[in-house]
Amino acid sequence: MQASEKRQKAIDLSHHLSKLALARATSPLKEMARYMRRPGLISLAGGMPNADYFPFAAISGDALVPESFSVTNTQSESSFSWLWKLFGSARKEKTSAIHIPKYPKHPEDVNLATALQYGTATGLPQLTKFINNFVGTIYQPAYEDWTTLVQTGNTDAWARVVITLCNPGDAFITEDWTYPSALASSQPYGIHPVGVPMDAQGMRSDKLRTLLAEWDETARGTKRPHVLYTVPIGQNPTGLTMSFERKKEIYDVCVEYDVIIVEDDPYYFLQMAPYAAKSERPSQASSIETDKWVQSLSPSYLKIDYQGRVIRLDTFSKTIAPGSRLGFFTCNPRFAERLERAGETSTQSPCGFGQSLIAQLLTSWKYDGYVRWLQGLAAQYQARRDYLIDALADEFHLRMSLGTTGAWQGCVVYTASAKPRGLSALSEKFSLGEQPYFTLAPPTAGMFLWLKVHFENVRGYQAGDEESLETKLWTKLAESGVLIVPGHYFAAEEDTVVPAEGHYRLSFSFASDEELKKAVTILGKVVRDFFQNPQ
Repeated sequence: MQASEKRQKAIDLSHHLSKLALARATSPLKEMARYMRRPGLISLAGGMPNADYFPFAAISGDALVPESFSVTNTQSESSFSWLWKLFGSARKEKTSAIHIPKYPKHPEDVNLATALQYGTATGLPQLTKFINNFVGTIYQPAYEDWTTLVQTGNTDAWARVVITLCNPGDAFITEDWTYPSALASSQPYGIHPVGVPMDAQGMRSDKLRTLLAEWDETARGTKRPHVLYTVPIGQNPTGLTMSFERKKEIYDVCVEYDVIIVEDDPYYFLQMAPYAAKSERPSQASSIETDKWVQSLSPSYLKIDYQGRVIRLDTFSKTIAPGSRLGFFTCNPRFAERLERAGETSTQSPCGFGQSLIAQLLTSWKYDGYVRWLQGLAAQYQARRDYLIDALADEFHLRMSLGTTGAWQGCVVYTASAKPRGLSALSEKFSLGEQPYFTLAPPTAGMFLWLKVHFENVRGYQAGDEESLETKLWTKLAESGVLIVPGHYFAAEEDTVVPAEGHYRLSFSFASDEELKKAVTILGKVVRDFFQNPQ
């Protein structure tokens, strides 16, 4: 939709609100907040500490400049840390000073007297202004009256959405492999997931339509789901990126069956180019202008949301720091108002320290600076992904093919088997006949690599061994010094897991290159030994 086109307001979707959400009244104390910024008002109402007694006169820090990380370097710049440590010095970083005073010189200044005081659940005005401009420019919602609301990270945001839209006993739709904390958030309320299979483009729209069209309330024991939870970019755990065409298909199905889409998108700005083997990659990535990089990103569901049925969850955890516990909703005003009511009597507002630091950082960087920072992060994580897969290629024989089943249908996949040694390295029959250990599909966004392990090739394998083998291999790796995540943690419905297939999620976001290389060496030894002797 072009900016000049007339956008309609969101339709009324109030019938999706839970009984709890409808019962929420405005916090008696927060109802007075609309008067608090009235000039000359003398407040004797709230139990607010006097700002003079805050023990912080100011907060100052050195922030990295937006251009800190190259967008063309094919090697993670953090991998050079060993060099600086060797010579007893820290990496030379370019920084700029940020300063947050207790009291503002100008009304629009970020200041501690406001940030550290009791505040509304809507967040600091300076932060809200930046977020609104950012959402309008990057995501371009397709309806007129969208709004944003700060929250304390996407895990808590999803938990708030669950109780705002779902009643105990309800079901919600998600990918058949999904974020474990999303499952854990809903479980205590008796709200359970229903998985939809994926392919190379993400959640399958045809399977979603079939699920909704053929839903049997009597057999399922609950009404047809009206909420869909999805991680469409760098899907957790598979690393898949949903195409824009697939989003349009799913959105149309959700309009037809009146389903709310919750778009949890922490890895949106960590989108990557397809993986290429080390021998096929240029020594330096091609440069792309920042605005063209933004245009290359797969659009958000908001871009096609003309009805206001998408609740988008954004977080600063993956782009600035997880300890900030700060993110934001983008949704229609009715949902935002109910989510705000839920926040008023729980978290109230995110921590003032985190809000003030990030607000000051973003207003200092401005839009162009923040986007350039995001582009640099994407290049860094792509380099990390490439390094991990390169290390696996050094340790195992990787054979490339096209996935034909499950989440990898249509994906380029690599199947790992024993590395040929001696004369067998010269034999073409080796690569065709050697039993595979595992298969992977290089992620196109995010922080994770998803492995499918072929336990049917373990010596002495018998049907029914799969669950114990996944646990045994995980335990052997952990005891050998490498910790990964077992696949069953991510299963939306454990009874749909395919026999003989074990899964694990590996992260390439935190460890140094040296640690990744060591981990892969340990992985190789443990896997080879395990397939010969799983006991």
